[in-house]
Amino acid sequence: MNFKQLLQHFKDELNEFYDPQESAAIFNVIALQVSGLDRGKLHLVQLNEVSQPELDKYIQILKELKTGKPVQYVLGETVFYGLKFKVSEAVLIPRPETEELVEWVIGTCSSNFNGRILDIGTGSGCIAVSLMKNLSLSTVFAMDISEAAIDITIHNAFLNEVVVNSIRADIRDYSSSEKFDVLVSNPPYITNDEQPEMHENVLAFEPHLALFVANENPLIFYKAIADFALTNLNAEGLLFFEINAQFGKETVEMLLAKSFIDIELRKDMQGNDRMIKCRLAG
Repeated sequence: MNFKQLLQHFKDELNEFYDPQESAAIFNVIALQVSGLDRGKLHLVQLNEVSQPELDKYIQILKELKTGKPVQYVLGETVFYGLKFKVSEAVLIPRPETEELVEWVIGTCSSNFNGRILDIGTGSGCIAVSLMKNLSLSTVFAMDISEAAIDITIHNAFLNEVVVNSIRADIRDYSSSEKFDVLVSNPPYITNDEQPEMHENVLAFEPHLALFVANENPLIFYKAIADFALTNLNAEGLLFFEINAQFGKETVEMLLAKSFIDIELRKDMQGNDRMIKCRLAG
């Protein structure tokens, strides 16, 4: 079987999960890991025969993909903000919208920023590690309730040759005398009522602990983080959130009620309310 035939085989076998364009994109990601071929090289060798050991790997990966498991979990890795990250079903797969949040934080802080940053609900550590990689004079902390997530964050910091300080805790009952200059968080924000709208492979494989909140209290984590910020942010410190697009107005009102200033609500690349930046009054 050559690469062109193998690509068609993937499209045929995955047609109940993905359209042909999505299947081709998935195949490109797999080919890079299994055969070391990026899209350009793959095009050049499409009529080359796939070696039997590599073909066995492709077929095993395809078998897992046909269960609905996302390709990132099948391969055990993904790319976020230009960096490689280990992922497992213990953590969310990083999203492009979160890259936009990271870009906003980096763009707001100067290149010689040397303050203290805390990423709350770090998951894979994608935010914390990306910030440390790009704001190298800063000190970055990563918090998560999940021990497995903390282990993956530590691994990803090592993988990307940075130091990130881990804290295993639930922000809803965490207290500390530590002070920070920037707090950033992409906490659970999808209500249980929104579950039917979500892709089946997200519901089946991604950790619900990191995704969902009760319908009756959708801002529970935002309120807890804002309260923590009131006591643990330095004067003029910054707070960044990724948010549920349905609750942009409510999140802004909550922050206003807690006396945060310079509140800015920003849309993501799809035009949805997705990010908030605000400041603690001096």
